[in-house]
Amino acid sequence: MKAKIDKILERILVFLMVLLVVDVLWQVISRYLNKFIAGNFNFQIPTQLYSFTDELAGFLLVWVALLGGAWATGRKEHLAIELLPEKLNKPNNKRLSILINSLILVFSVGVLMIGGIWLVYTRFYLGQVSAAMELPIGVVYSIVPFSGIIISYYVINEIFIIVKSQKKV
Repeated sequence: MKAKIDKILERILVFLMVLLVVDVLWQVISRYLNKFIAGNFNFQIPTQLYSFTDELAGFLLVWVALLGGAWATGRKEHLAIELLPEKLNKPNNKRLSILINSLILVFSVGVLMIGGIWLVYTRFYLGQVSAAMELPIGVVYSIVPFSGIIISYYVINEIFIIVKSQKKV
């Protein structure tokens, strides 16, 4: 199950990164092209063709950051300070790992899932839409509880693996 989620997440992240690069590239090219055409031919490209790119880049960056954080958590490649685990013996290191994963779970459930669901609900309730793309902001923020669910799954899975390995020893 974890391997399938990893694969799906990787594909989504690659797609979002490609979309982000294309979006920013289009933004840069269209602005330079607009300056060139306006300066040489006294004509301008309609701003509707590129005005949404800045907003889309911001939204994509948020999605890539949150899904990338979830992916890194699943691969155990998230930011960590390794000073204390190196000094502990194996049983205490496992206890520390369970404690750290439990704290991540509390954060993930409390802030990302519960807070994210509240954030998405209030944005839909208030009817907020983005300025350039006129996209409901609740759709954009829906990545917050979704990434919280994924992080929670990974952390619970890791806690079970640690506990299972302790019982064998």
